Amino acid sequence: MTKIQSLWRDLAASVARLKEALALPKSDIVRDSAIHRFKIAFELCWKTLKAFMEEQHNAICTSPRSCFKAAFKNGVIADDPFWIDLTKLRNYTVHTCNERLAAFVYANPPAAAERFRDALRATSGET
Repeated sequence: MTKIQSLWRDLAASVARLKEALALPKSDIVRDSAIHRFKIAFELCWKTLKAFMEEQHNAICTSPRSCFKAAFKNGVIADDPFWIDLTKLRNYTVHTCNERLAAFVYANPPAAAERFRDALRATSGET
């Protein structure tokens, strides 16, 4: 199995686990679990894009933001400001002990999960 294939598998599994957490009735434990699963899916998403961009487009990116921008430029993912917002959202996850911020972060993973699936489809040819 190649590195990109391993990333595709792991990203698909992490998005499925994120959606699983989001389907549960809301509680503090579910919220915290969903935020953690969001962080894992985010990391796998940008690393999948990084590997794909390097392999298919000879583009070097060193951060989530630079990978998203390279993917926009090459038409891999839609040039949607939500991708950059996801980077900010991931950075907020460090402060989820703040209840208001945790609630804000928890409100965004449903849309994030769809973007992660979009990236998986775009890089793997999955339909």
